[in-house]
Amino acid sequence: MKKAFLYITGVAFLLSALAFAADKPLSPATAAGQVKANPVRIAKMNATGKVIEISDKAIKIERTVKNNVETMQFVLDKPTENIAVNDAVKIAYVEKDGNLLASRVAKIIPKKAGEKETFPGKAAPVKK
Repeated sequence: MKKAFLYITGVAFLLSALAFAADKPLSPATAAGQVKANPVRIAKMNATGKVIEISDKAIKIERTVKNNVETMQFVLDKPTENIAVNDAVKIAYVEKDGNLLASRVAKIIPKKAGEKETFPGKAAPVKK
């Protein structure tokens, strides 16, 4: 009798464990809510060239890539300052709705060949 009672109790625990371990199916509404959405990353690109035309809404540059000269036109989200025609510029842009949208326009200032960089607070070396 004791053996039968142990077998029945063991089977009851086994069946209850299986019942708790069973995976409950989710409704479509909760399953859709749990899906992790991966945000679409927009590629940020750079272009360096010489300004051909500039206005408050657009800028057009000419750049050389592998000995080929190409013209690129960018849409400006805000007007640029201190940039004129024939200036060398570096433009950070993204492609949006088939247009090239410039997020940053920076003027390139060339370094002089004979000028050495000096650090503030340090004296320049004296030649004897």
